[in-house]
Amino acid sequence: MRIRDPLYGTIEIEAWEAPLIDSPLFQRLRYIKQLGFGELAFPGATHTRHSHSLGAMFLASRLWFPLQKKLPLPQKMLARMQAALRITALLHDIGHLPFSHSLEKAAPPRACLQLPAWLPDTGEAQAKHEDFSLSLMLNSSLTPVLAHSLELFELRPEDVAGLLAFATPPHGNVFVFEGINYAPLLHALIAGELDADRMDYLARDSFFTGVNYGRFDLDWLLHNTEVAVVDNRACLAIGQRASFAFEDFLQSRWHMFLSVYYHHKSTAYEQMLLRYCHSAAGEFEVPLCSEAFTHFDDIGLLAKLRSSNNPWAKRIISQQVFRLVADFSERDKHWALEPLCQKLDEAGIEFFPVQSKAQLSRHNPQNPLDLYVVDAKTTQCIPAAEYWPLYAHWEAVHLSRIYVHPEHHALAKEIVLAHAPKPQNNAPPKKTK
Repeated sequence: MRIRDPLYGTIEIEAWEAPLIDSPLFQRLRYIKQLGFGELAFPGATHTRHSHSLGAMFLASRLWFPLQKKLPLPQKMLARMQAALRITALLHDIGHLPFSHSLEKAAPPRACLQLPAWLPDTGEAQAKHEDFSLSLMLNSSLTPVLAHSLELFELRPEDVAGLLAFATPPHGNVFVFEGINYAPLLHALIAGELDADRMDYLARDSFFTGVNYGRFDLDWLLHNTEVAVVDNRACLAIGQRASFAFEDFLQSRWHMFLSVYYHHKSTAYEQMLLRYCHSAAGEFEVPLCSEAFTHFDDIGLLAKLRSSNNPWAKRIISQQVFRLVADFSERDKHWALEPLCQKLDEAGIEFFPVQSKAQLSRHNPQNPLDLYVVDAKTTQCIPAAEYWPLYAHWEAVHLSRIYVHPEHHALAKEIVLAHAPKPQNNAPPKKTK
């Protein structure tokens, strides 16, 4: 089977992969927009999690092809690893809720999903889309289809779930060969610092929103990937020659967060949706049954909003969005969120504050095996965070915003301007004659 993609051209699908793509739970992703409410700010952003998942699988293969040539492994093991990589990339977002990330804060507690104990505790009380993906892989109508597709490679659904969660299933790690654990390498290609998921969503979101921020040198990165073996663990590395390309990749993600993913308009709609979810008791809930989850998509949620008498639902459907009246970060000195909120509250203005966090990287200092750089002269493997000062210099930015009811916008703007920090004149005094 072949699928035509606007970014990559032809995507080849193997016969054993087709049943997974044709399954109702995967086809559901056709009806979940990649950027949630993003199309209200960027009209071209109507692409879906379905196309992104196929793109991530395609890029996982492109990342794998140059690497497998450098691995001293038998063909059977290479085929097993490639199959696991492609299927994990294909299914990594299968648990996304309607409007993608917009609805995650309304998800049920993670404990409700009853995930097996061998999966690591994320420390998050609330379920994330990754938790739903793991649940659907391991306990849904998709599970026997997945098991049948993986039989050819002596793999089980637990193996691909373990790669996504970076955990070892009860039956053991099937990606160890002659004492070397290759699971860290595969996980890095799916959910690491330089992975197929990020590569696809940056390129795809940039293309459909019409912005330039998400573009990066994909080919150069792909041709400069390496394998670093550290403490009997195979890890992803990149060659020194790709330093600038990798820095550009990180900065592209950073700029996409600030300009697209946290766009003020889509952020306002996300908050209004959450207020609907929290105020419409008994009217809305995230299904825990996998069969009900099959029909849990953007279309179903929009239908529920259209039929609701909830004021937040009516505002979303009629596009009576709350308007931005203040927007700043900790870099904007002398601005403070709480005093502004207090003044607006005293004036009887209907408003809500929103705080967002944008990070250059999700690198975890506690897991330095995430990504390495191979020195061109010495072939020494250097942890990425030690090699690039970019990690140390780019701190997270906390965005603070205040949205007000459209009818109160003019008054709210006056209040905000009246309490805006006065510019400081640090120029030296003029000399008098």
